[in-house]
Amino acid sequence: MPWKSVLEPARRLASKGFPASQRLELILRLQVPVMKQFPATAKVFLHGSDQPLLQGEILKQPDLAATIRRLQKSPRDFYDGETARRIASTMIKHGGGMTLEDLNGYEAKAIPPVEGTYRGYRILTAPPSSSGGMTLLEMLNILERFPMPLGSEGSVMSRHLMVEAMRRAFRDRFEYAADPAFFPVPVEKLTSKDYARELASQILPDRATPLAGSANAGPSESNDTTHFSVVDKSGNLVSNTYTLNGFFGSQVIPEGTGVLLNDIMNGFAGESGRNQIGPGKRPVSSMTPTILLRPGNTPWMALGSPGSATIPNTVMQTIVNLIDYKMSLRDAIEFPRIHHQGRPDRIDAEPAALIQDVAEKVRSLGHTINPKLRSQGDVHAVGISEDGWRIGWSDGRRGGRAIGY
Repeated sequence: MPWKSVLEPARRLASKGFPASQRLELILRLQVPVMKQFPATAKVFLHGSDQPLLQGEILKQPDLAATIRRLQKSPRDFYDGETARRIASTMIKHGGGMTLEDLNGYEAKAIPPVEGTYRGYRILTAPPSSSGGMTLLEMLNILERFPMPLGSEGSVMSRHLMVEAMRRAFRDRFEYAADPAFFPVPVEKLTSKDYARELASQILPDRATPLAGSANAGPSESNDTTHFSVVDKSGNLVSNTYTLNGFFGSQVIPEGTGVLLNDIMNGFAGESGRNQIGPGKRPVSSMTPTILLRPGNTPWMALGSPGSATIPNTVMQTIVNLIDYKMSLRDAIEFPRIHHQGRPDRIDAEPAALIQDVAEKVRSLGHTINPKLRSQGDVHAVGISEDGWRIGWSDGRRGGRAIGY
């Protein structure tokens, strides 16, 4: 497709607008104290200085539409054209460190996915500097060493094995995750079946095995990432996770661009370590966009989720639900989830993830449970059923929908 045609639906949507949802209204109410400091942002999302758009009101973004029109003529406009100059000017105005030269020199890199298998299904997932793909594959390789029989979903043993796999994979995640342009990341070792066999041999069926030397949790990430998945009539699959970090990122829109700037700098660690901030370095993330292929190497599923460090665990549980527990796509996504990341040494459990008798037995194995009121993740997946039908499901936790056209 011509580049101009690819961007046209986005330009048209920004120009004509769309109705604000209830969720958008609720989120905007939380952003007012910061957002009202930036006139270009307030102009789009607020009435006056302190009233957010209401559900049903039309959100129009004419400056963004104009930026997309410039990009239709030249993709490089974002890096060395009028849009770049407006971004750089706003950075100077607010004391930011990014310059026009930085934008000129930015390079998007096409990096092959990390690949693995789970019980004969091929998995393509995110490479470093995201930690999500290698963490996902390490967990699945460990679980592959154990039976996960049909009907055991949500059971004590299922939850115990998942937690033990999470503990080990996150220990390695905090130890090794980095931008591979600056530090070697031993992806091949961490995603190998031999390494998983070694780790699985350490897991005991009747008690938790705390790990000596587990790293701390590292820098905090926002739960407010976005994910979408697409399948077309030819069977091509797209799994796309991207983020501004927090809701609306930094909440700064450079004048005349309509483009929200992110606040992902806190994705870097502090004063030391492999994820220390530095020129030209990409921060570690947990994003885990994933594509599954059937044992015959035919396309099956594209999925992913927001949720910061919970993302690889959310994707892992969805895959196990699909492959081991033979759930429908809807049930695999809606099934309650748990999370463990090594430090703090506890299971975060969303409502109904550990029913009372299961929770008691899980505690008796030596696990600590932290009940959470907030849901975990927001999986959006599409796929191709065995009879060729396109299927999709949008997680009920945050909103969104599956649509065909």
